[in-house]
Amino acid sequence: MKRFVLDTTYLLPVIGISVKKISGQDVARFRSNVSFETAICDITIFELSAKGAKYVAKGKLEGRGVSTGIDAIIKDDSLMKLQSYDDRNLATAFKLRETLNDFIDCLILSTAVNQADVLLTEDGFIHNLKRNETFKELIRPINPKFQIQRLSEN
Repeated sequence: MKRFVLDTTYLLPVIGISVKKISGQDVARFRSNVSFETAICDITIFELSAKGAKYVAKGKLEGRGVSTGIDAIIKDDSLMKLQSYDDRNLATAFKLRETLNDFIDCLILSTAVNQADVLLTEDGFIHNLKRNETFKELIRPINPKFQIQRLSEN
């Protein structure tokens, strides 16, 4: 069964942050497909908390709403939670850091490469890696069929 890792962007609406071009219905429709597994990285929970905290500090969101959304994600048994901090994922993330500035993105991408078939993301920097020879050489021995896609591509 194919495993897809959702980037943090797709979960922002759950904590109250709207994202252009991404509706909660589109994500729910995608996740309802039973022909594959849907997963997130444990670091995604931290990233959602950090982004939610920014909105709470600016008075744009209520802390309770962010907490409720994060709790719903954590308790959602249909959403597999992948560990980002094992030796293999960290080793790959450290190498990815040479080509990608955001270490949280490195951890998410590394976890997807090591534990899944596809990373769904809207992040342009990550999509640019598809044409990067260093990236291709890095993932080839780990997961040669790994793909980076957008939600609209599914």
